[in-house]
Amino acid sequence: MPEVAERRGLAGRLLLASRPVSWINTAFPFAAAMLLTTGTIDARLVIGTLFFLVPYNLAMYGINDVFDYASDAQNPRKGGVEGALLPPETHAATLRWAALLALPFVVALVVLGGPASWAVLAVSLFAVVAYSAPRLRCKEVPVLDSITSSTHFVSPAVYGLVLAGAEWTPALVALLAAFFCWGMASHAFGAVQDVVPDREGGIASIATALGARATVRLAIGLWVAAGLLMLLTPWPAAIAGLVAVPYVLLAAPFWRITDAVSAAANHGWRRFLWVNYASGFVVTMVCIAWAMGVR
Repeated sequence: MPEVAERRGLAGRLLLASRPVSWINTAFPFAAAMLLTTGTIDARLVIGTLFFLVPYNLAMYGINDVFDYASDAQNPRKGGVEGALLPPETHAATLRWAALLALPFVVALVVLGGPASWAVLAVSLFAVVAYSAPRLRCKEVPVLDSITSSTHFVSPAVYGLVLAGAEWTPALVALLAAFFCWGMASHAFGAVQDVVPDREGGIASIATALGARATVRLAIGLWVAAGLLMLLTPWPAAIAGLVAVPYVLLAAPFWRITDAVSAAANHGWRRFLWVNYASGFVVTMVCIAWAMGVR
């Protein structure tokens, strides 16, 4: 049954393209924002969490893998946990499934929300498409690439807060600003490892523009800023500021890195992927403490 085998092969490629290791990075911010605001599990929470868990990530990374295929094919990092390498014959199907899988969730969320939540969701989805799609290609505009990437992870939290009708306080704004700094730092540091292949391929990024050393230092500065911003939030949220420490320690060995050896930053980036889980555990515990009214 070659057709069945082909479908299974496509399903496997789509799963890899969605980056399962990163699903939690978008689903958790939304779910935490909703649950901590409303204190209840309802249709909005369930549908939104499922959307930001799989369809959102397939759209974000699938679009990226399709339109970055030419450069990814020359990048030895691609083809595994750090990015799928989708054969050209799967590109049309990838874009089609990314849209079809997301559509029912988006329709449901629009029905369950209001104008403010529609606006935030629109920004989030635009950022997903604009990062990689032709003509927009925010990923090739230095600094805007890191801003757009951070929007991918912060916007689900903002969407959850708006959908749940959260009260906007200075502490909440500080928390989101910290999250945004973390997102920019993570993208910038991740771009360092590709300085050489990106320049050879004529691809611009924050790292090709600033250079590997300056980009690493910028990332460290952003992580430090994220930690300090968390100090503006009340207990126990403030303790989450310590989450910035492992990221700073992880990037510190690359403080003096040069463009010529920038690929060495991949060692730090691989560790970063798993540090996210430890950090996520700490943040989860803080959220639970917050929900239980611990002060």
